[in-house]
Amino acid sequence: MTAQPTPANWLSIAILGLIWGATFMVVAIALEGYGPLTVACARTTLGATALLILMRVLNRPLPVFTPVMRRYLVAIGLLNTALPFALLSWGQQYVPSAFAGISMAALPLFVLPLAHIFTDEKMSTRNTLGVIMGFIGAAVLIGPGVLRIGTGWEPLGQLACIGAAISYAVSSIMTRRCPPIDPITMSALLLTVGSTALIPAMLVIEGIPSIGDARPTLAIIVLGFFPTALAALIRVATIRSAGAIFMTLVNYQVPLWSMIFGAWILSEVLPLRFFIALGLILFGLAISQWSNMRRLFVR
Repeated sequence: MTAQPTPANWLSIAILGLIWGATFMVVAIALEGYGPLTVACARTTLGATALLILMRVLNRPLPVFTPVMRRYLVAIGLLNTALPFALLSWGQQYVPSAFAGISMAALPLFVLPLAHIFTDEKMSTRNTLGVIMGFIGAAVLIGPGVLRIGTGWEPLGQLACIGAAISYAVSSIMTRRCPPIDPITMSALLLTVGSTALIPAMLVIEGIPSIGDARPTLAIIVLGFFPTALAALIRVATIRSAGAIFMTLVNYQVPLWSMIFGAWILSEVLPLRFFIALGLILFGLAISQWSNMRRLFVR
């Protein structure tokens, strides 16, 4: 693992920001014709298929499936694909895509303390202040709606999106600690685990899907190959090269792109608290990630 992020790491962050920022808009379009578990299952299965083919073409090796390796792959596969994909798809039925995108900016708030406990990436006073600021932003984002649980689906949709961010945070730490494995192989196996978990859940709850209209069907195909297969590959490689905390820098861009695409393509109305929350979260990220940003300009 590199001590300092490389130019390739920074380019990966920029690409992931754009891809993941557009993901929430594409999920919203896919939900126009398919159920949330079908959307999550289809994108995971398509992504797994694409990466398994790539793995075969490039002749990438399989890992030695020790008990420790199996436990990591199953846990990361569930926490990085199956669970967050299902939570986001379900939650986006009741909240704007921009909300889902902004909620992903809360991911570093969970990664930082987890990394402090379980890895060699320790929090400083600056990190702690940034986390506190970010939590304030997350509270503003959710607003008083969470207090109305039981009066509608929107509060639960909000919590589902936040839950997805927590799931990604835990999987980031586990990816960092996972025994050495080829990144393409790891990405393919993680998506395979996620697909294996989601297929029976989809069949039991939503049944066998039928081909819908062209717009949501195309959205599912895009989800499978870009923010799932390609992004999973880039994400794993970046975390294992530059670390879980560095990976959180992508969250500066994701909420911005999600708001742009949500307002521009889906004509979503964005309340003032979204902008206030985004500002607080990004300010918290800037505080906590200042050393990384400073190294970028003094190299």
